[in-house]
Amino acid sequence: MSTSHDEQKPTRSAGPGQPGAVEEQVGPSPDGEPFFHPYHHPAAGWGAAKSVSKFLLRERALVEGPRAIMKMNHENGGFDCPGCAWPDDTKGLRLDLCENGVKHVTWEMTRKRIGREFFAAHSVAELAEWSDFALEDQGRLTEPMVYDAESDHYVPISWRDAFDLVGRALRGLDSPHQASFYTSGRLGNEATFLYQLLARELGTNNLPDCSNMCHEASGRALTASLGTGKGTVDLQDWDATDALFIMGVNAASNAPRMLTALADAYKRGAQIVHVNPLIEAASRRTIIPHDFVDMAACHSTRTGTLNLQVRVGGDMALLRGISKAVLDQARADPKALDQEFIDRYTSGFEDYRKACETTSWEEIERQSGVSRADILRAARIYRDADRSIVSWCLGVSQHEHGVDTIREIVNVLLLRGNLGREGAGPSPVRGHSNVQGNRTCGIDHRPAGQFLDRLAVVCEIDPPREHGLDTVGTIQAMLRGDVKVFVGMGGNFALAAPDTRATYEALRTCELTVQVSTKLNRSHLVHGRQALILPCLGRTEKDHQRCGVQATSVEDSMSMVHLSVGMKKPASSHLLSEPAVIAGIARAALPDSTTPWAWYVEDYDRIRDTMAQVLDGFEDFNRRVRLPLGFRIRQPARELVFRTATGLAEFSSAPLPDVVPAPGTLALGTMRSHDQWNTTIYSDNDRYRGIRNLRTLVFMNAADMRERGIAEFDPVDIESTAKDGSTRVLNGYLAIPYDLPRGCAAGYMPEMNVLIALCDYSEQSDQPLMKHIRATIRPATAAPAAS
Repeated sequence: MSTSHDEQKPTRSAGPGQPGAVEEQVGPSPDGEPFFHPYHHPAAGWGAAKSVSKFLLRERALVEGPRAIMKMNHENGGFDCPGCAWPDDTKGLRLDLCENGVKHVTWEMTRKRIGREFFAAHSVAELAEWSDFALEDQGRLTEPMVYDAESDHYVPISWRDAFDLVGRALRGLDSPHQASFYTSGRLGNEATFLYQLLARELGTNNLPDCSNMCHEASGRALTASLGTGKGTVDLQDWDATDALFIMGVNAASNAPRMLTALADAYKRGAQIVHVNPLIEAASRRTIIPHDFVDMAACHSTRTGTLNLQVRVGGDMALLRGISKAVLDQARADPKALDQEFIDRYTSGFEDYRKACETTSWEEIERQSGVSRADILRAARIYRDADRSIVSWCLGVSQHEHGVDTIREIVNVLLLRGNLGREGAGPSPVRGHSNVQGNRTCGIDHRPAGQFLDRLAVVCEIDPPREHGLDTVGTIQAMLRGDVKVFVGMGGNFALAAPDTRATYEALRTCELTVQVSTKLNRSHLVHGRQALILPCLGRTEKDHQRCGVQATSVEDSMSMVHLSVGMKKPASSHLLSEPAVIAGIARAALPDSTTPWAWYVEDYDRIRDTMAQVLDGFEDFNRRVRLPLGFRIRQPARELVFRTATGLAEFSSAPLPDVVPAPGTLALGTMRSHDQWNTTIYSDNDRYRGIRNLRTLVFMNAADMRERGIAEFDPVDIESTAKDGSTRVLNGYLAIPYDLPRGCAAGYMPEMNVLIALCDYSEQSDQPLMKHIRATIRPATAAPAAS
C-alpha cells in the first residue's frame, strides 16, 4: 500500500497561516525554496478567494476583473468563460464562475502590451531563453509581426502583406496536403466553420486539433458503442442522478464548477465514487465560494463517498470488475440487470457476459490495483442506484487502450439501462471551452461523408474525401518534409504536443509557420524559415464589424450551444477577429473562390445561416442560439436511437490489457498543476497538492522511493522507454512522496512531454500516451534542474 496523506510528515517550514497551509504565491519565484506539505483543506473556499484576490491585484484588475466576472457565463450580453467547457448554470446563478476561470479571463484582460518596440529590443534567440511564464506575462500582442532571419527579430508587417505572404505560400505548394491547419479549443463556432471551409476549399483534411491529444478516444468509443461521439447527459441529469462515478478527473483544477454539482449531489443523498490514482482535493470536501453562508461559517460539504485508487491504466479492469459483480448478483436477483432494456436496445450482450465470466477476480485485482472488496463496494453502489452517470476525463482517454476503456464504461451503463432517461448516461468532461464545438463544426481530420456531401452542396466546393493528418501525423509529416506550411489557430502547439524535441525540429523544417494568438508563447519562437504572428481579439473583447458588434457561439461539454459577446475595448486597434483573420488568409490563398468571405465577416449571422444548412442539429441556428441559455444539440442516443451498424447500442467484449509495469519500471502520467491552464502557467505552485516554488518534480509512492534509495526532495533522473526502444531522459527532478499506488508516478506537463515519443500513441485513438509513460526513476547523476 502507498503511504496515505495522513501518514506523511511535513517537509520544510509550513510558513504562516494554518498549519500545513500552502500560501499562494503570485508568479514563479526562482529564488523561492521548494516546499511540500500535504493539503488537507476543502477545495475552493477561502483558498480560492485569496488566490483570486492576489491574482487580480497582480494584474492591476481590481476594477475591471470583478466587472468582467459579473458578465461571465450569463445569457444577457455576457461572454463565455474562455477556460473550461463545463456547462453554464441553469438556475440563474449570478456567480457561475471559478478560480481558474477568473484567472484565465484576467490573464487575457491584462493591461500589459507587446508592440514593435518589444520585438526590436529582444531577439528570438534571447526570448528562447525566457521561461514560458515570462513570455506570456509580457502582455497582449498588438500588431502583426513577421520574422526577419537576418536580424533574428520579429518586425512589423501590415495585415495586407501578412495575408499576401500566407497566400503565396499556400498557392505555391505542390499539393494542398503540404499544409496543415491546427486549432486549439478556444476558437468560436463561426470561426471554426470558416477555418475548416478554408482548408477543404484549398483541398485538404489536414485539420489537427487539441482533441487529438485529449478526447479522441472518447469520440471513437462512443461512436462505436452508441453511434454518437458525445455524452448524452446534461446538468439536469447531474441534478437527478442517484450515483456519480467520476473517473480520471481532477475537478478542482480542470472543471472547478463541477464542485457545485458534486456538493449538491451529496446534499441530496447521491453516492459519489471517485476513481483516480491520486486522491485529489475535489474528491473529499469543498466550500462553494458563492455559497456565502458556508463561506462565512467555513462550513464544507463532502464531494465524494468512495475513493478508489486504480493503478495507472487500470480503469478498464475496475469497470470489468463492477460488471462481473453485477452479473454475479443477477443470478440470484434478476433485477440487478435491466434485461428488458438489454434485449430491446442492445447487441452483443452474451459475448460480453462470457468475457466477464472468464475474467478472473485475480486478474481484475492485479490489473486494476484495487481489492476485490473495494470493487464490490463500488458495484453495490452502482447496483443499488436507480440512475447512474459515469463521467471521465483525460485520466481515462490518454492511454493505449482508452477506446476499449470508454466502451467498457458504456458496457457498465447498458447493464442497468442507464441510458435515455433522466439522471443516467455517459458524461465526458471536455477540458477547453469550445473543443467540442470545434469538432461539431467541422474540425475533423476524418470527416463523415454525410457532412462533406452537405458542405459540397451548400458551399459549392469539392471537399477532399481522403482522411487528413491529426496532431501526431502532422508532426511526422513536417519531419519528413511533407508538410511545409503550418497554421496554428490559437493554442501553443510547440508545448502542447508530445515529444518536445521532435516537435521543435518539425516546426523548424517548415517553410512557413503562422500563429494566430493573443499572447506571446513558445510556438512563436520555434518557427519555420518564415514566420508570422497574427494577433487576434480575445473572447472578452468587443468584436466590431461592418454590421455592428458581433457575437460568437460556443458549445459546452454537454452539447449546449449559446452566444458569447465581448464587453471590453480591444487591446489594440490593430487586432482582427478570428473570422476576419481566416477570411483574410482565404481570400489571399484562394483568389478565384466564390465563397463570400468578406460578406461573412460583416455579419456572423450570415455564417450561422450557412452552418444551419450544413450541420446536423443546427437548424434555425440564429433564432435558437438567442434563446435563454441557447439550445442543446440533439443526441439520437439520448432518445435511444443508435446510428450503429446494427441500429442498437453495442456491447464491447475486448480483453483486459496488461497494464502492470515491468519489474523496475513505473507507469508515469502527466497532469496539470492547479495554478496552470493547459500550457499557460500562472505560478510554480500547486495548492491542492501542497506544492510551492516547484514544477520540475515527480510524485512517487513512498515505498517505491525507499526501494530505489530515494528520499524526499532528492534529485532523480527519469528515463522513458518508447515503443521503438528509444529512450528520453529528464535529469535532476525532485522526488516528492505522494499517496499513489505502487508502481505509479506523476508529474507536470508540458515539462514532461519530452518523455513521450512520437511513436508512443494509441493504436486505437492515435492519441499520445500522456497518461501512461513507461519510466525508470533513479537517483540523479547530474545537477538538479531549475524549477
